Amino acid sequence: MKRIKLGNSELEVGEISLGCMRMNELDKKEAGYVIENALDVGVDLFDHADIYGKGKSEEVFSNAIDMNDDVREKMKLQTKCGIREGLFDFSKEHILESVEGSLRRLKTDYIDSLLLHRPDALVEPEEVAEAFTTLKESGKVRHFGVSNQNPMQMELLNKYLKQDLIVNQLQLSIVHTPMIDAGFNVNMQNDPAVVRDSNVLEYCRLNDITVQAWSPFQHGMIEGPFVGNKEFPEVNAKLQELAEKKGVTDSAIAIAWILRHPATIQPVVGTMNQERLRDIAKASDIELTRKEWYELYLAAGNELP
Repeated sequence: MKRIKLGNSELEVGEISLGCMRMNELDKKEAGYVIENALDVGVDLFDHADIYGKGKSEEVFSNAIDMNDDVREKMKLQTKCGIREGLFDFSKEHILESVEGSLRRLKTDYIDSLLLHRPDALVEPEEVAEAFTTLKESGKVRHFGVSNQNPMQMELLNKYLKQDLIVNQLQLSIVHTPMIDAGFNVNMQNDPAVVRDSNVLEYCRLNDITVQAWSPFQHGMIEGPFVGNKEFPEVNAKLQELAEKKGVTDSAIAIAWILRHPATIQPVVGTMNQERLRDIAKASDIELTRKEWYELYLAAGNELP
């Protein structure tokens, strides 16, 4: 699998990562197979959050591999904090407590990258800065990022942070493309021209922040997969056509579409199926042409000016 660096850091990872939200549904043996399989195909960044399975996903992960120093060196661990009892909390106290909990559940001394999960309207950026500095100086967190934030929210944090933000996790799939749509419809009066995210994609590219695409197979707000879904006949027909042409699965083509974008976007796939992950990983070796990329974009129901 091709390798990329996250943001402007030295953190090098496979260009596809594994989201561990559903790992709490597996037993130790099953989870172990999933993790070993991921490493075998070059997927070595494992994305967690303190709320996944109410913490159980992190526990299952570390228990499945009998976490130790040798195993830890083979992978990069990322976790998120900031969602608390259905609300959002970026207070220094909560960030520090959350990290301590994740470290304990993951049975590790450090987190490679910590992300703030969803924007907190009551954020005091000075507190976030203090928390990040404490975590960095103690060696408990090596890099930092955000999730679902727009440029001004990141700029507000950057006014106080000593550390660079290297990641922004954002929803992106062939059928969920608002961060791309507005760029085609500048100064137009149609719905796609509405800038909903303050041009977050361009901001991240300008500031060397890696966009991690969550729910790359989902439509709506995690309403279900569009791949193989009869409600999306045109895009699935095009996915299948290209899959047959290139000798891979339709899911691999859906990921290849994201990888084709020059922003070096890293998809976060959440499958716990070993065979499916092996198939998806083949997307790293697929090069879609410009025409094929646009054909998929249009097949998803988008229009060009």
